[in-house]
Amino acid sequence: MRGVGNLITLEKVRQRAESDAKTYGYYLHPDPDFLKDLLEGLKRNEERYGYPSCPCRLASGKFELDRDIICPCDYRDPDVQEYGACYCALYVRKDLYEGKTPILPVPERRPMEKQVRTYGTAVAQSALEKPAEKAEVTPQESAAEIKLKLWYCKQCGYVVFREEPPYICPICKAKRELFAEIKIHVDIRG
Repeated sequence: MRGVGNLITLEKVRQRAESDAKTYGYYLHPDPDFLKDLLEGLKRNEERYGYPSCPCRLASGKFELDRDIICPCDYRDPDVQEYGACYCALYVRKDLYEGKTPILPVPERRPMEKQVRTYGTAVAQSALEKPAEKAEVTPQESAAEIKLKLWYCKQCGYVVFREEPPYICPICKAKRELFAEIKIHVDIRG
């Protein structure tokens, strides 16, 4: 367990997901066995990494690299809007929850460069844990090389410090296009 003070229980993970679903007008997957598997994956990832990364994606174990796939991930809202469910189908629309519309696979929306970077980091970490084996793969970009920027929502003023703006503003639900980068220039004269 990485720096997690409180014991993570399946019930806490479920309550957090239910609360988030209710807040945003979503439902959790209607199949209780499938839902339990997803919640157990979130619990396992939170115990392993210290944050609940998506159970259906490879996590690097580095918060900055995985920020976009921490559940609920950055891609959830546009996926639910377009396909009725998020990538892992933890969150679904009402019509899918009620069985009026089938739950179909959702294509991966996470940019390929982020997937590759995560894969390279995970492989390199795995090689460090198993010194007897030699690994040829090195991460394309380390956590130190990530270019974080300040972004603000032109609609509500929400400010976030990250690599890219979110797909949807968590405050006012404005789309990504309404985010602008804040450029700061500091000149120190002495």
